Amino acid sequence: MTDPDDLTARARIRDAAMRHFGEHGFERATIRGIAAEAGVSLGLVRHHFGSKQALREACDAHLIKLLRQLDDQVPADYAGSIPANPVATARMAVGPYRDYLVRALVEGGVAPLFDEMVELGVRRLVAADRQRPDPPTVDPQVRAAIGTAMALSITVLHQHISRAAGVDILSPAGDNLLARALIDLHSHPLLSLDEAQAALDRLPPEGN
Repeated sequence: MTDPDDLTARARIRDAAMRHFGEHGFERATIRGIAAEAGVSLGLVRHHFGSKQALREACDAHLIKLLRQLDDQVPADYAGSIPANPVATARMAVGPYRDYLVRALVEGGVAPLFDEMVELGVRRLVAADRQRPDPPTVDPQVRAAIGTAMALSITVLHQHISRAAGVDILSPAGDNLLARALIDLHSHPLLSLDEAQAALDRLPPEGN
């Protein structure tokens, strides 16, 4: 995708900020360092964004924009497409901004992106629930939030997963291996649904 907005000085500063935030973290990052990374004056950064917080908000908004653009390219009912999965879509969207995403997730940032991924997940789950023979026992908002968190952990822990798997899990080969592993895990659970429900029923009541 080529976005006309990405040809502007503002976009170059934003991308430099994402690299700088990814390397140093939000607290240690400085407007001066971002200006140096972008090769522009400190005044130009302040002119376009005003503050470091506003700059981070612009970075998050850019990731959400990319996420929505990719998701919009796939029909909502096309479950066989990888981009139809909001988590896979997000991984495609972050691309060169992976370090920013990882650092921000660890620091508790990128809440708008996380919330957007959850919302996309809810839409997919609600559509899938209509085809289920049994009604779900957990609200789609909760399921989508947990699914998003579990999937984003692949990005945060990719170095450890890659070491254990023997392949860069974020490479095309790693993507294929990850998909196969997830299919195997979900299609061959350690417990059957009845066994899992029985185990839950044996737990003490809530609050005890």
